[in-house]
Amino acid sequence: MKFLVLNGPNINMLGIREPAIYGKDTYEDLQDYVRKGCGKLGAEVSFYQSNHEGDLVDAIQQAYFDKADGIIFNPAAYTHTSVAILDAVKAVGIPTVEVHISDVSKREDFRQVSYVRSACVKTIAGHGFAGYVMAAEYLADLLGGVTGLTQP
Repeated sequence: MKFLVLNGPNINMLGIREPAIYGKDTYEDLQDYVRKGCGKLGAEVSFYQSNHEGDLVDAIQQAYFDKADGIIFNPAAYTHTSVAILDAVKAVGIPTVEVHISDVSKREDFRQVSYVRSACVKTIAGHGFAGYVMAAEYLADLLGGVTGLTQP
């Protein structure tokens, strides 16, 4: 299995940006955590983060050509604004799990809208870094791989 872990704007600022919401761990800590979790599944994982909408669209399209089996995607602020990202996820047809570190359902009103959600096979929010591994497990199960490592 081959997964792309894709992160949108400001995720590179983890540990600095609003630690009361996102925690004190860094983006590098997130990558290490997810790499270990995916390793337990036997999944190959690559990471990409950008603050630019078009770069995220390009990464989604590239995942198609790289034959990724699944995308674990935290669109961050673009969750609530980007039809282009929605269209890219729909275009490639790769099973995609939308992930959010915080529980966006308990935050500002504008965060209640997710453009990308309708193209995703699942949304996981409010589980911190563990949500990314939960997404990998969900995709592994969907694809017929090993599951049940962190999910209740």
